[in-house]
Amino acid sequence: MTQETPSSTPTAPTATAIALAVRAGHLTARTAAEQALARIARTETRVGAYQVIRTVRALAEADAVDARAHRDQLTLAGVPIAVKDNVAVSGEPQRKGSAGSDPQAESQDHEVVRRLREAGAVVVGITRVPELCVFGTTDSTYGITRNPWDLQRSPGGSSGGSAAAVAAGTVPVAHGNDGMGSIRIPSACCGLVGIKPGLGVVPAHLGNGSWFDMAENGPLATTVDDAALMLSVLADEPALANLGDPGRLRIALSTRVPGATPLDRSWRGAANASAERLRAAGHTVIEAHPPYGQRLVLSEAVRWTAGTELDARDLADRSQLQPRVRRHAALGRAALAVGLPREKGRTRWQAVAGKFFADHDDLLTPTLAHQPPRAREWGVKGWWANTVSSAFYAPFAAPWNLAGWPAMSVPAGLGPAGTPLAVQLVGRPGSEAMLLAVARQLEVAQPWPRVSPAFAD
Repeated sequence: MTQETPSSTPTAPTATAIALAVRAGHLTARTAAEQALARIARTETRVGAYQVIRTVRALAEADAVDARAHRDQLTLAGVPIAVKDNVAVSGEPQRKGSAGSDPQAESQDHEVVRRLREAGAVVVGITRVPELCVFGTTDSTYGITRNPWDLQRSPGGSSGGSAAAVAAGTVPVAHGNDGMGSIRIPSACCGLVGIKPGLGVVPAHLGNGSWFDMAENGPLATTVDDAALMLSVLADEPALANLGDPGRLRIALSTRVPGATPLDRSWRGAANASAERLRAAGHTVIEAHPPYGQRLVLSEAVRWTAGTELDARDLADRSQLQPRVRRHAALGRAALAVGLPREKGRTRWQAVAGKFFADHDDLLTPTLAHQPPRAREWGVKGWWANTVSSAFYAPFAAPWNLAGWPAMSVPAGLGPAGTPLAVQLVGRPGSEAMLLAVARQLEVAQPWPRVSPAFAD
């Protein structure tokens, strides 16, 4: 049964509030950065969210924001952010959770980092990932990242470092990316809002081919407004920050799990309770199930493994790969050798999903099937244990990566253990604004703690 969620008001302000204060001259970017760095110093030994803490460089960046002539026009003026360690941040190495990565500093920013900095954001740190972002827990040769809601559990993956950084209150928003659920899964684990935009909305350019265009960059945030604000910068679409009324929608509710995983009753209850809130908001919500099918699972798996093999080819020393990732890449190498993946796997699923959405504007599912796994050194366990663990607790996300459609995770109360529950919203291509508006209605109907109560100031 879903518990009601108490609201909490930590001292750390939202990204929206920081940007307003810096634009108005009531706060300096340097002060905002100093406050974020102080929170990191207080929490990092317990959480392990960060690969790099950019104390000196972040303060220099903040000073540069304060000196900009048109600071009052910067969308993210002075907002401290964290960036996931699989995109380039100039002056820092990109380790991708792998001992085989190049330790040399990057010479220029990835396009999404450039956009964030151009909008006035200050990169205070780079967050940890599992090796090559393959599996659904965040641990690597560099350490174990823990969930601020329960330090014995994982924050999910692969954007687990970013999720932990936000849930611990160190930054109000963080960059992540999502190839098989890697924004939505950690957002659900850590009680955050996370959105994977549709194909082409935000520049991807992730690794060697973005897992055959399944992976997208996007935000993790504590509020829908902050997620929309950051997405508007990443997409270079200012209108996305302005959340309107989504109108009266036809929403499909599905608690049918893709694959054979059983669904925990708490996660089923969270979806049902969210459906009732959306009915109360005036939407038509009916039970209806996407026809997932086994061919869909195979198409996802081929792109997941083959994409990993392509990413491994870009390492400085792939002999350093963990055994679980080495085997994953070997499966992908075999798939590439026989001409896989084929585009028809994606187009077939897009056609099936399109028929389903002919009768529905939005799909509502649980984000996860079970609470996150234990925080441990999953890298020393075998490929099969890692694959089964990821599939068992997080089966709902990947179909929408294959489709290239937008999807997001929204907090939906607390489970019996007092840890977050969440629901997934999915829409047709181009529906990011609609999904955010529906998420805002859920937030108004049942506000959630912005960070883990254990880390609230």
